[in-house]
Amino acid sequence: MKTAEIRALSTDELRARLEDTREELMNLRFQTVIGGLSDHTRLRYTRRTIARMLTVLKERELAEIQEGEK
Repeated sequence: MKTAEIRALSTDELRARLEDTREELMNLRFQTVIGGLSDHTRLRYTRRTIARMLTVLKERELAEIQEGEK
């Protein structure tokens, strides 16, 4: 998921997607341990997607705090 796509989501949608993506990462880790994962790049892609989502959420949180101070 690209950063532009993530920024287009509402905060609630973003949190829901983040939860789904974390669950996907957990399943990929299980598949890795079991030996059923053939595409190991999905782990890296999923971790980076989670990081992007968390970054956008943190930016929104900081923007709300700054608006409240003004």
